[in-house]
Amino acid sequence: MVPDWLGAARRAAQAMTAMLAEHPTTAERVVETGERGEGGDRTLEIDAAAERAVFAELERLHDAGARFTVVSEERGTVDYDGEGTLVIVDPIDGSMNAKRGMAHHALSIAVAEGPTMADVVFGYVYDLGPGEEWVAERGAGATLDGQRLDASIGERRTRAGKLELVGIESADPRWIREAADALVETSHRLRAMGTIAVTLCQVAGARLDGMTTLRNCRAVDAAAGQLIVREAGGHVAFTAYDDPLAAPLDLAPHSPVVAARTHEGLRELATVPLPPRKTGV
Repeated sequence: MVPDWLGAARRAAQAMTAMLAEHPTTAERVVETGERGEGGDRTLEIDAAAERAVFAELERLHDAGARFTVVSEERGTVDYDGEGTLVIVDPIDGSMNAKRGMAHHALSIAVAEGPTMADVVFGYVYDLGPGEEWVAERGAGATLDGQRLDASIGERRTRAGKLELVGIESADPRWIREAADALVETSHRLRAMGTIAVTLCQVAGARLDGMTTLRNCRAVDAAAGQLIVREAGGHVAFTAYDDPLAAPLDLAPHSPVVAARTHEGLRELATVPLPPRKTGV
């Protein structure tokens, strides 16, 4: 059988939208479970509820005959009779935004037929703030709210030749300080949205000319978004690796991710100071 990944993702997004609507205030959303997820972050009640919504849909697919292994922000690796298919889940990418009632926080689901970013075949990001749905299937293009994204759109530059608008993530002030000189050389203006998945999607939609994380990111944050960028005509590199899509689909933060509308933009943003490169997975 071919699992209905899109249907499952949409039902999970609907359940999460309803759950967040029932907990609209910061006071309700900051409540922690007292545990840490497998990704290392403190688990919020809303994180746990979101993950339950996703796993309910995945278990429905398994009951219908699908076989896969889940790599999840909160629960870690969960085997549903595997058979080589990986499902990479971040129930709420941008939890800090979600708990403070800020706009961008997203469900991110990717499906892969192998162990690296290059093997991702389906990507789904639902930005719960504006209610935008970003979807990609390998070789079939990408859509925003059902409308196909134009892969021919390039980038905008200033008269000085800088990328007009660039997203940054992992926005610890110390990391920004270390990267500041390189960002000045490449970027006219910066935006920090607080969610890697959504920031990648802004590149896919040509709202941003490029983006970079200033430190290593995890697969759960980037796996879906990076496919959406590539299927929308953009370019992506996990810069710790010689092979730009060799980053593994596990819970460790292996590499920064850089994305841009053009090869030239990608090359320029890859000059931002980042951790040493790796030669293999």
